[in-house]
Amino acid sequence: MTKGKRGERRGGREKGRRGETSPLKSRFPISPSPSPPVSQSPRPRLSLITLLTDFGTADYFVSAMKGVILSVNPNARVVDITHEIPAQDIEAAAFTLLAAYPSFPSGTIHVAVVDPGVGSARRAILVETGGQFFVGPDNGIFSYVCECEPLARVLEVTNEEYFRAPVSSTFHGRDVFAPVAAALSTGIDPSEFGKQITNPVLLAPLKPENSKNGTVKARIIHIDQFGNCITNLTPRELTEKMIAEGAYLVANGAKVESFRNFFSDQAGRGTEVFGLWGSAGFLELAAKDKSAAKILKAKRGQPVLVRMREN
Repeated sequence: MTKGKRGERRGGREKGRRGETSPLKSRFPISPSPSPPVSQSPRPRLSLITLLTDFGTADYFVSAMKGVILSVNPNARVVDITHEIPAQDIEAAAFTLLAAYPSFPSGTIHVAVVDPGVGSARRAILVETGGQFFVGPDNGIFSYVCECEPLARVLEVTNEEYFRAPVSSTFHGRDVFAPVAAALSTGIDPSEFGKQITNPVLLAPLKPENSKNGTVKARIIHIDQFGNCITNLTPRELTEKMIAEGAYLVANGAKVESFRNFFSDQAGRGTEVFGLWGSAGFLELAAKDKSAAKILKAKRGQPVLVRMREN
């Protein structure tokens, strides 16, 4: 069956209604509700679909995914988040998606494909949380988003009726995730794609650890192209009161005591590297016009400790 005929057949079928999410736990594991309630009106045909991959732009991969989406739903609007995720770097993809998705409106469908396990037994999943949808491989790529949202349900995508045939063993972005997202954008109910699951693959939790001696053990979760080191510290773990009372950071053996409001801010101690609240809501280790990562010889995953200065 050609793509055009598949698109026509779907276009003529009765549209499913959007399922409302159940008030489930904000962190995995997720317990499915017996039968999710259904809203009274379908999603509009004009839907927003984002793409996030490690495919780059030199090859045909991204354009092929867009072609499949538009063959199913010509009215879809497709937005590129990025295609420059480092190859097979699931954690970088998880952070980038976490930082980007709050800027999109309710009902947006995010397709994220960084998929070292393509062709293997790893599952394809559809996540509904925060009023948005996420389609991609079950390898932890959506776990940061789900950890930060109060509502979630996860479905294993198994209904091959919505796949592009034949399905390549090396390009599920085109043959599974893109057509499923496109079908979802036409109003198909999420439950049509498969059953709910309770054991999706998870990355290490974002929440820092608190030790008995009062030290907070955080870590670097991302290093951007400017060399800023984004930690998993939020204002919940490092409060303004703590900073005022002498909190400081230790990263790769270096002590960071300065906290600033913006890059050229001259406030605080005159250290080269300083702490800065970034736009994604996490504390960053930064240096003005320099790479903090190079100065600290930092890598993703390295610990960042929060300690209190003794009076």
